[in-house]
Amino acid sequence: ACIRVDGREETPCCRAYAGTQERATKPMQEILLTPEGKRRLEEELAELKSTVRARIVEAIREARSHGDLRENAAYHEAKLNQARIEGRISDLEKILENATIVERPEVGGEIAHLGSKVTLFDMKWQEELTVSLVGSFEADPENNLISIVSPLGSALVGKATGDVVSVKAPSGEIQYRIERVE
Repeated sequence: ACIRVDGREETPCCRAYAGTQERATKPMQEILLTPEGKRRLEEELAELKSTVRARIVEAIREARSHGDLRENAAYHEAKLNQARIEGRISDLEKILENATIVERPEVGGEIAHLGSKVTLFDMKWQEELTVSLVGSFEADPENNLISIVSPLGSALVGKATGDVVSVKAPSGEIQYRIERVE
């Protein structure tokens, strides 16, 4: 533990929490969300504020019951988890407060935009891949949610069915043909 200027003891938990405060003062980039992305973030926020917060409070209470807090690893772990969760809650609240919800424009369904589901044909490997174009805050490549600012996402935005796009990847340039835009 350290002693802060105001004379109070500072633990690793305090420093972790302070880091979330510093992060909150940085200016945020433009936040674009699809309606589905907004719903997912709202669900995550509700879960964190209710059940996750309650579990952490219980873990802190349980750890306190074990006595001396200075050498209580369970207590410090619970406080670190609390700081992480409170930071994530703060981030989600700011994201949802400042986000612009973008509906997919109705342009005949043939042009890829934020919110589009795009089926691609990988011309090298001869296989199909379907991705959804989303804002950077809801991107999840493992679940085929591709940010419109990623190399693949930016290559697809504004393109139509039948277009061929080239994407620079670590393994080299990859070419995809757009099979379908929904």
